[in-house]
Amino acid sequence: MSETRKSRVLCDVDFDRDGRQTGFLRLFHSSHVSAYGFLPIPIVVLRNGEGPTALFVSGNHGDEYEGQLALCGLAQSLDPERIRGRVIILPTANYPAALAGNRVSPVDNLNLNRIFPGDPDGSVTEQIAYFISSELIPRADLVCDLHSGGSSLLYTPCSLTNHVADPDLFRRQIAALRAFGAPLGYVQGRAQGQGGNLTLGGVAERRGIVTLGTELGGAGAVSAEGLAIARRGVRNLLVHLGILPETEREPAEETRIYGLGGQDHFVYAPEGGVFEPLAEPGETVRAGQPAARIHTPETPWAPPAEAVFARDGFVLCKRQPGRTLRGDCLYVLGGAFTPSG
Repeated sequence: MSETRKSRVLCDVDFDRDGRQTGFLRLFHSSHVSAYGFLPIPIVVLRNGEGPTALFVSGNHGDEYEGQLALCGLAQSLDPERIRGRVIILPTANYPAALAGNRVSPVDNLNLNRIFPGDPDGSVTEQIAYFISSELIPRADLVCDLHSGGSSLLYTPCSLTNHVADPDLFRRQIAALRAFGAPLGYVQGRAQGQGGNLTLGGVAERRGIVTLGTELGGAGAVSAEGLAIARRGVRNLLVHLGILPETEREPAEETRIYGLGGQDHFVYAPEGGVFEPLAEPGETVRAGQPAARIHTPETPWAPPAEAVFARDGFVLCKRQPGRTLRGDCLYVLGGAFTPSG
């Protein structure tokens, strides 16, 4: 990412001004229905003097709602007079996708969380990624990117972070994971290749910034449990950073942390058809245990294909839609975690 290239996105707020500011990122986009219009991506900034900065993002994927609601609540309730430092809130980062309720943008069909650090001269989604990478992340001491399973997955609500090579950064990320206070958390590696390098969190980690994520539910709906965890967690992170006083901390049970490493943590559909789940999120499973049957009602005399779990683990999430294609992810398992990663 070249630091000399300037984002084309205009911003209504002054990041260095005290008080509460609300406004929009103005991403100019010419379309059939709006020749000279802009996409108004809402942003909220609260500041009270010098101190640490927390960046909270949701709507990175537009069909993930718990984080969006939690950050709307934070934007409405947080009193700038009670904080020390700065809080930046971006509730619908991929604004077109959020309005459409889609994982990817309906404008350019791009997944925001797979194209960081973006391009200031690129498509709409690439410009959003570049603004976040160049203007928001560098200002932060902690980045929290709130996700859930979206339309295709259903998660046991949890928080997450990445295993990073820098031992001090990894220690601080685990501390933030525990401070968030979700009942479950996991530490992920690079089980699906280097895609993590193209995420919002990957940009922050390469800058040495503490980064935390969540998976708060899914199935294209709002999980009441996941929303409650998010609302508590974002405030507890502000306490953890020293932006809010200790008296604002909300009690939470100790986080049980799992690891998510290689491909044996994933179960994929061996064939296309109708997915019959044989385990649910929150269950503990064993290696060799049947995970799913894939039926083909269009060929009713054919026996179902079967998928099995390749390892012992805790079911973090399962696929939601019944119809599936070969290669779709059916389950993700958490395994044993050690502080060394």
